[in-house]
This record gives sequence, C-alpha cells and structure tokens, in this order.
Amino acid sequence: MAHPTYTTQRLQHKSIARLKQIYSEIACTVEVTDKRCKDSWISAIIAHQSAHPEQFITPASIPLTPIEISFYDHEYYAGDKLIAAIHYDDDLTRPWVVMVNNKEVHRAATVMLCDRYICSHYKDGSLPVQEEAGGQGAGCMGEEISPLHPAPCSLSSSPTENAIKAEIFNECEKYGFEILHDGIYNNDVKLGEVGCTDGSWWVVGAAEQERVACQSALVAVWRLAVAQTQSLNRRFEMLTPMDGSSYGSINELLN
Repeated sequence: MAHPTYTTQRLQHKSIARLKQIYSEIACTVEVTDKRCKDSWISAIIAHQSAHPEQFITPASIPLTPIEISFYDHEYYAGDKLIAAIHYDDDLTRPWVVMVNNKEVHRAATVMLCDRYICSHYKDGSLPVQEEAGGQGAGCMGEEISPLHPAPCSLSSSPTENAIKAEIFNECEKYGFEILHDGIYNNDVKLGEVGCTDGSWWVVGAAEQERVACQSALVAVWRLAVAQTQSLNRRFEMLTPMDGSSYGSINELLN
C-alpha cells in the first residue's frame, strides 16, 4: 500500500501518539533512539521514507484532472488513478461531499469549496490515499467521459469550470431559474449571463452590453433576479443585495 510522503515540518505538528501510529502504518524498521522524544520518532520516519521511496507517493508530482460524470458527480484523477470524488446529497446546508475510498472526508456548501479542498490537500499530501480497487471510478468502467479541462487541473485556488457551473446552478435553483446554452432564463425570458473569468465573477443583463463585476455567484444571480422586476428604477450595475431589504424578498418581487 502506498503512503503519502511526509515532511519534517508536517510531522512536527503531530503528537507522539500519532507519530507512533504512522511509524506502525508504514512498517518502519528504523530504531527510535529516544521514544519519549518527538524528534526521534520523526527522524526514524523520515529515514525509513528515504530508504524506501517506493512505498511513498508525492501526490503533487502528478497533476490532477477533474472529470464530470454528471452535474452531481465528479471524479479527480492523477494519471489513471482515482484520487477522490465529489457527490451531491440532500443536506440543506452542506450538500457537496468529498469521498475517498467510499468514505466521506469533507463536506461543504458548494462544489467549488470541495474542489479547493481536494486540490489543496492533494498538493500538500494530506488527502487520504485512495486504495486500489478494480473497477472503481467511472474512468475505470470503460465509459467515454471527457475531462473537464483539455489540460490537467492546476493546483491553485482558482475555481474550475465545473465548480463555476455548480455555483451558478445552485444560485439559479433558489429562484427557479433555468440555465440554457446561451444564458439564464425565467419563464422563457432571458435574464442574462453569469460567469467567472480568472477568478473574478461577473454578470451581464440581457439588455446590457457590458459585464458588471460581482463578489460572488450569489450576488451575480441576485442582480439578474432584481433587474427583472419593474419596481426598481435603478441602473443594473448599481444594484446591491441591500436593495432586497427595501423591496421585500426576491420571491415576492418575481411573483
């Protein structure tokens, strides 16, 4: 079984009890000179790791490739090895779940946060190691699934295309809006478009020509909802979430 690569700095943050557990997990045979001293356990683990590199993996050495199985299911691969998966359940506040070895390791309110969790923990080697299993993951089942990106996913905090779509979908779902290929609609009326470029969210109304920068997908979709109403005599780019308190709930405005 492959183990994540440990650094001295990472091991320094662990208790002696946890270091003993790691020592046992990796079947370390290096003698611990002083079993009461944390540094002795760390030195033994690092020495064993250096002597047996084949037992360890450095996850960040292989770029991640996210694959969209469906809107609600996503898988992350390093080469042809499944690293983690994201699934959606019916939890009201944190419906997106990161799964490794069919076990929940993280839960968040948006798929973007799950994406960041996987990428950051994969990069520093703290993501649980996916055990080898025949037929695990859609990519091992012979299905023709296209990667979300032509190139491997970078390990930065920038949202992926998949995460962006999920963010927009979640916000549109609150208002009952429909997402079509050319924009966001409500009752067959095009409201506009929402997107994220280089980490910056934007919105453009159906009757507008220029994109307006937004803090988040929540604000972007909210602006489309408010702009649809006839009761606000305000320029589109001047709308803010504070307007909701002045004109009642958005559902009241749309109905």
